Amino acid sequence: MLSPTAETLALTRQALANKMTKEEALAKGVTVSTGLVYYDLQAPAKNLYPVITPLRNAIPRVGRPIGYGDSAKWKQIAAITGSGYDAMGWVPEGQRSGTMSYSATLKSSTYMTLGEEDYATYEAISAGEGFENVESTDSLRTLQKMMLKEESALLGGNGGGVQLGTPTAPTLAAAGSGATLPALTYSVIAVALTYEGWRNATLAAGVATTKTITGADGGTFVLNGGSSNKSASTTQAITLGQTLSATVPAIQGAVAYAWFVGAVGSETLQAITNINSTTFAAPLTAGRQAATAVTADSSSNPGLAYDGLMTQAFNTNNLAYVNIMATGTAGTGTPLTASGRGSVVEIDNMLRSMWDNYRLSPSVLYVNSQELINITNKVLGTGTSSLLRYDAPANGGMASPIASGVIEWYFNPFGGANADDGSTGGVKMPIRVHPNVPPGTIVAWTKELPAWYQNNEVPNVAEVIARKDYYRIDWPPRTRKREYGVYAETTLAVYATFGLGIITNIANG
Repeated sequence: MLSPTAETLALTRQALANKMTKEEALAKGVTVSTGLVYYDLQAPAKNLYPVITPLRNAIPRVGRPIGYGDSAKWKQIAAITGSGYDAMGWVPEGQRSGTMSYSATLKSSTYMTLGEEDYATYEAISAGEGFENVESTDSLRTLQKMMLKEESALLGGNGGGVQLGTPTAPTLAAAGSGATLPALTYSVIAVALTYEGWRNATLAAGVATTKTITGADGGTFVLNGGSSNKSASTTQAITLGQTLSATVPAIQGAVAYAWFVGAVGSETLQAITNINSTTFAAPLTAGRQAATAVTADSSSNPGLAYDGLMTQAFNTNNLAYVNIMATGTAGTGTPLTASGRGSVVEIDNMLRSMWDNYRLSPSVLYVNSQELINITNKVLGTGTSSLLRYDAPANGGMASPIASGVIEWYFNPFGGANADDGSTGGVKMPIRVHPNVPPGTIVAWTKELPAWYQNNEVPNVAEVIARKDYYRIDWPPRTRKREYGVYAETTLAVYATFGLGIITNIANG
């Protein structure tokens, strides 16, 4: 038997004696492409995703001192009615006044569970040593995703406060010349989308209807995606050169609309708009979601979700201010209106209505980046001075101009307290860009009731009530994985829903 060294030499001689293939010949010599190089992998991994949760950060989180049950409950007294004439308290000498009246309403908000899970295999944990602590960093990412999901729930979760139903059939028209839309009798179907439906819908993936989720335990449940049922179809004949326009009556609670277009019976998703109209001037895109995929109203998740701020504002029972902008010209819509005195008419009308009816002012306006630009343009486009700021250094150096200013504050002449005598005066409201507020929508939120709501027992207009706040579960090993989940059992209680306001269906411009 050959020794290992002799055997190796023999095999080497045999290999050298054999004729090399073309590929083997090309492998002669050591180059970088051979792969015999140091692997320069920076540690740890670069987590390049934003975690922006302003509502979650701003809304106070509270618990109950004793017991929780299935929901948070409170009594609400919305008004006190005086005897006789409500605004007159006159009483004759020696007589007693009549008895005042009021109504107490029981309010409740059911606790719902939010959760996110992930796992790491034992091999991944071992292989990650020296690079990063896989369990630790993966846990952080799970927590961050949970926070992002809660932010979306606080803004627009829909546990049933908004039911979109079935939109009215669209109104169609053909006009103009120069378009490239082929001649055909087109059929158009509209589907309305809630905030969640707008977040879930894309032209590539289609409108979200329902989705069966398979949990890490193998159990399944169904989530509704936030879309209405589809409308009836309307048809319109188009000759080459004409533009097809479509309009559907706006639905309270919808922040976007999906448009299915095509020959009768072959309609596919062609547009998603944040106003209740659109136009089509170019050939349709093939391969999109068919309208037949939408078969029912999937706008809410009763028993699984609570209502977020937008949903509670849209709910007609909650007395919030809602302004759905007029339809206007199809495909163009109705933009915000400049007042001519450095403000926006629609925002002014909302502020006045909230003061006239409830004697309060919003604390903050949340907007999309589109509306921040539109508000700025309306305010600066009326002959007012430019927001070009100059910073002059104290040492007497050259001033440094800063261009592209935007409106950071909006002055509300109603609803502020005067420090001298307690009477009302103006108040400045910050305008904040929220990454998840849809284009075409402005959300107003009152964080605290003013001082003249005496003895209101509402330290916070909105609270996240936690039956069990963020907690992590490390599941017992059942496979060669480390499995864990982050959960929270909470609800959003908005005690003064009349302190919410929404302006929506705003056209860009």
